[in-house]
Amino acid sequence: MGILKKWIGEVEVKKDLHLLLLIGGLYSLSIALSNTFVNVYLWKQSGEFLDIGIYNLSIVLFQPLTFILAGRLAKKVDRIIVLRLGVIFLSAFYLCVLLVGTRATDFIVLLGGLLGVGYGFYWLAFNVLTFEITEPETRDFFNGFLGILSSFGGMIGPVLAGFIISRLTKYSGYSIVFGISLFLFFIAVILSFSLNRRPASGKYSFMRIWKERGNNHNWRMITYANFFQGLREGTFMFVVSIFVFIKTGSEMAIGNFGLINSAISFVAYYLASRYIKQPMRKKAILIGGVLLYIGVFLIAVDISYGKLLIYAGTIAIAYPLLLVPYVSMTYDIIGTAWNAAEMRIEYIVVREVFTHFGRIVSILGFIAAVTLFDPEESLPLFLLIIGAGHLCISLFVRKINTAHRAV
Repeated sequence: MGILKKWIGEVEVKKDLHLLLLIGGLYSLSIALSNTFVNVYLWKQSGEFLDIGIYNLSIVLFQPLTFILAGRLAKKVDRIIVLRLGVIFLSAFYLCVLLVGTRATDFIVLLGGLLGVGYGFYWLAFNVLTFEITEPETRDFFNGFLGILSSFGGMIGPVLAGFIISRLTKYSGYSIVFGISLFLFFIAVILSFSLNRRPASGKYSFMRIWKERGNNHNWRMITYANFFQGLREGTFMFVVSIFVFIKTGSEMAIGNFGLINSAISFVAYYLASRYIKQPMRKKAILIGGVLLYIGVFLIAVDISYGKLLIYAGTIAIAYPLLLVPYVSMTYDIIGTAWNAAEMRIEYIVVREVFTHFGRIVSILGFIAAVTLFDPEESLPLFLLIIGAGHLCISLFVRKINTAHRAV
């Protein structure tokens, strides 16, 4: 507690905030252990960019649909139950990966669908709980500290997974890593029972909040920004690890990539959460977006493992600069929007749907690039186009009036 007070001052920190951070940390560690290696696991079995694209498209198609359903459940039942459903579906995904083994490429749509449903339930509940449990005074701290936990998991997870996989024969290492992720999600489910129940009441008004974009300038700008955030993330969230494996043929190299990225990110998130205050948010978002786009040039042309490691360090600095103020700004806009107390779930669902529209467009573009053209020629140009997504965020964020308060 002494460390927290030094960090955020004399602000009361609720027990649920600590628990939510712990659950988020377990989630991050589990994903860091396995998620990158699922794409490599499928690549080793298939060797086709198309299969990787279809798997990831399945994830981003099922995720927004689940968000809409999860929003209704959160309004009618309880956010904690929705969070548990997310962790249960994520556990089911890793269980299925373990069961199908080397036949995983025969079930890429099923596996992607399970992961998308799990992500949808989990992130809807986690985002709503973040909005409810944090206050404007603790929001930057929460987002920054969650980033630190994610970075810490990112340092341990990929290196540990890479070590295990590279030391064992065939696919047995993958089975152990996926089993560890399954166990971590089980712990997260147990911890969720300690969170205070948060039932909601009222009508689920998804379309009303969608149409609110026409009334609230800030809300409209932030949804546009979320689309462009998704436009970059859709492809970049899986293609970089494939590039690392193609260049090195080593899972341990992927682990080292993750270690460098997360070690730098660990420090960057700490500094961002400490020093980026409200008046600095727009400038930090712009600088982060510029750095992220500069990084694209390192992996779009004449790729080497050395350039990939420099890219890892570049985005490790850029993402905290952009995401800590951007996420906090988003929650502040929702918090001051029309009828936010009653409609907070709908606001978060609409935001996530826009992010996933961007991801869907991104992955459809990736599939078109690798099937209609020679991937070696088309991918660099495609990455340079969608890689500007986070830079485009600033075009909309700078139009936001931070003094505006909806009524």
